[in-house]
Amino acid sequence: MSASLKSAMPGNRDAFAAFLCDEAALDVLRPVVIELGWQPEKCNKGGLRNAIQALSVSASPNILMVDLSESGDPLNDINALAEVCEPGTVVIAIGQVNDVRLYRDLLASGIHDYLLKPLSASVLRDSLNQAQAVFAAPRMSDEDKAKRHISTAVIGTRGGVGASTLATSLAWNFAAERNLATAMLDLDVHFGTGALTLDLEPGRGLTDAIDNPSRIDGLFIERAMIRANENLAILSAEAPINQPLMTDGSAFMQLQDEFKHAFDMTVLDMPRNMMINFPHLLNEVNIVVLAAEMSLASARDTIRILSWLKTNAPHATPLIVANKVQPGAAEISKADFEASIERKIDVIIPYDQKAAANAAKLGKTFLEANSGAKAAAAIKQVSQQVIRLGHDDEDEGETESGKKSLLGGLDLKGLLSKKKEPVAAAEAVE
Repeated sequence: MSASLKSAMPGNRDAFAAFLCDEAALDVLRPVVIELGWQPEKCNKGGLRNAIQALSVSASPNILMVDLSESGDPLNDINALAEVCEPGTVVIAIGQVNDVRLYRDLLASGIHDYLLKPLSASVLRDSLNQAQAVFAAPRMSDEDKAKRHISTAVIGTRGGVGASTLATSLAWNFAAERNLATAMLDLDVHFGTGALTLDLEPGRGLTDAIDNPSRIDGLFIERAMIRANENLAILSAEAPINQPLMTDGSAFMQLQDEFKHAFDMTVLDMPRNMMINFPHLLNEVNIVVLAAEMSLASARDTIRILSWLKTNAPHATPLIVANKVQPGAAEISKADFEASIERKIDVIIPYDQKAAANAAKLGKTFLEANSGAKAAAAIKQVSQQVIRLGHDDEDEGETESGKKSLLGGLDLKGLLSKKKEPVAAAEAVE
């Protein structure tokens, strides 16, 4: 296996390196390293801090073994190690703390394995063989899986229409209720609420990605994304408001590319200014959910965004969602709104301030906190239509090579007839 691994080595990177604190551990490791065809000189004396210092001035190996025994804050030190490790490095940690929570936290941070002292040759051999298998395996390039991926952008036609609430609820629904591996990317770098809605700390993952796009790979995704549950991971930020966003958008594109291979679904919470400044962010998006309100300004901007999508993202299918609708309090009627935008509203979500407050108090998404609410039922209709349209989009891609129309090349009459019942049901909720 070592021969196949060496043949896959990029550039001048070593196949293996270790930094262990004590001679006893090194004495057990060296014979296993020789057996695998590696140089025993790559087994260095010193722990995690020595590894950080060494890798800050030299190339990272394909497989890195580090000793956490002398680390006072293993998780924080592992994050420091990630700063100097090159993309693709498989990290095995060694320590003497037998703690299940630490073990889970280390794996969640992107560590491949955590081994307890005293070490045994058989345990080391098994772990290193597994690490080689990870490196030798195809790098998340299953084309079929990528083809099944559905990417959804949620865009508010106006501020305050509830686009972020809708985005987090959709992501939670895909992950928790449909059991789909889901990535959520909150593109409001300064004022995003994705992590806040899920009662999570946003971490530094998104800002690190923006600052160092070249580091983005599958391993970076594993380390940088914050897990909300088994199937839902989020990348969000709370960047200092005195620091302007300095990026050409390449980091966001690379993140989406990695998401295609690592997840079944991507949900982008996309502010309007991001859509305008970085139109290429919609290159891989299948569905655009436009969250609107029943107002004249929202109708105007819905028209403008639909026109923009037709020019800049003709492959993406728009889904019009009227959110926070209050019977008798709307600025314009549903009929006038639809006449203005020259198409039907796909789903109407009724206004429910009490349910929204309940979700905020619980630190949960609107849908999770209020699964029995009428507004939640309407959000589930949005989820169903995203899934259906995403599959329709795939089927069309197999038979057609030309560009799609504004409605994704779907049969308009058939689409509207299918949507009459869900819209009517959502209206009945009011």
